Amino acid sequence: MVEPSARIRLYRPSDDKLVRFTLGKAVMEGLAVANRRAAFHPLTLSIWVALSSIMVQLLDWWPKPSYGWLGYLAPLPAFGCWAMPTLYLVDWINRPYFDDTVMDTLRRPDIVDIPKYYARSPSSGFFILEYGDNFVGLIAIDASRDSTSTKTLTAKDSTRAGFQGMGTSRVATIRHFYVEEPFRKTMIQNDLLQHAIQHAFAGGDTVQAINAVASPLVDYVQNSLRDNGFKHNKDAGKVGIYRWTVTNVVVRRENWEQSGPKANVY
Repeated sequence: MVEPSARIRLYRPSDDKLVRFTLGKAVMEGLAVANRRAAFHPLTLSIWVALSSIMVQLLDWWPKPSYGWLGYLAPLPAFGCWAMPTLYLVDWINRPYFDDTVMDTLRRPDIVDIPKYYARSPSSGFFILEYGDNFVGLIAIDASRDSTSTKTLTAKDSTRAGFQGMGTSRVATIRHFYVEEPFRKTMIQNDLLQHAIQHAFAGGDTVQAINAVASPLVDYVQNSLRDNGFKHNKDAGKVGIYRWTVTNVVVRRENWEQSGPKANVY
């Protein structure tokens, strides 16, 4: 029996639905993490306990030992009553950012026509990682003259790409980066990232740096960027109810060529 092998290949038009679904799923994964972390945050737990205790006090639901062990369960309904509103409030505050980010991601010019957009520079590429016939992940690196643009398309111009012509920028950007959860423990995301970095720098001498966004809500991406030489450049904003800091990170050509790990050959 032949063991399946891993490979990184270029995007094909037949990947369109899978890619769009994956990009949306990647963003919403951050919402799940944000909700979980917020729910177990000390401040959230303190508010939950305080509100539940007030309800217990007002309704006189404190434990009643005279009823035996069942009497100690008397406060539980109050804690249960406040658990659901607390979780709902956390999601209600967190969700708009991620909903907007999904729409922003899917409306960007590179998603309108992926092959055409990423063919404008030899240092650009949209790559799919597979293990046998299984989809594992994707990464997109944009070295075009629009590499630093954050433009999104409106309904009026969504049928046209709206980007500049051929050419390579000095600064490339990692637009998308995702690996399916079962494969993250193997650290295969490092191979995917290294492949994209090597492709950008090997496409010519123009690209001198690569930018990416690191979110504390997506640990495996943040760790992979750090492990492959990306350094903090500037804060890129706040996210979630507890205002976690999203950062812009960068790896420079000279640093990568001196000490950066080299990608596996696929």
